[in-house]
Amino acid sequence: MNAFDETPGGMSVSGEVAARLAGARVVVGVCGGIASYKICAVVSALAQNSVETTVAMTPSATRFVTPLTFQALSGRPVFTSQWDQFDQADPQHVRLADGLDAVMVAPCTMNTVARLAAGFADDAVTSIIAAVDRSRTPVLVAPSMNAEMWNQPATRRNLDQLRQDGFQIIEPEEGWQACRRSGPGRLPEPARLIAELAAVVGSDG
Repeated sequence: MNAFDETPGGMSVSGEVAARLAGARVVVGVCGGIASYKICAVVSALAQNSVETTVAMTPSATRFVTPLTFQALSGRPVFTSQWDQFDQADPQHVRLADGLDAVMVAPCTMNTVARLAAGFADDAVTSIIAAVDRSRTPVLVAPSMNAEMWNQPATRRNLDQLRQDGFQIIEPEEGWQACRRSGPGRLPEPARLIAELAAVVGSDG
């Protein structure tokens, strides 16, 4: 079942999905891929359904969508550096990671897949994930890249490592890509991304 009904004003979340998400705290990590434009719809829909949504961006992501856009959609500060500090409490990435219901990285580029697999924590997205207690908080990774990058042995190897480490992979779809060809590696549409997020937020495990 589609999680959304398309309306002229945007997306409305189905009652079941909205009930699962209501009151949740999530971080959405955005990486530097053209598919990041889809995450605007995701963040807007989450915010409109009472989900406390904080966006973290890699430096490359800010070349595709501005932090101000996500700030306006979420109604919250946007983190673009592990050095961001918006209050006098604990280091921001540590405070953000505490008590989250889920993290979703979308689009997750080939580069960030590799960095997560290797345990890097030197940008806003990876530093927050490094501070997450993943025995309690699910981390969803939605890879997005062209077909050649998706089929690279390094990508297969790094995704296998992420699965072994307990990350939940949202498999990409096949379709038209920015390289003007069709193939695997396309980021799923916002409806599916939100449904995947709602499934882990609303689960008991």
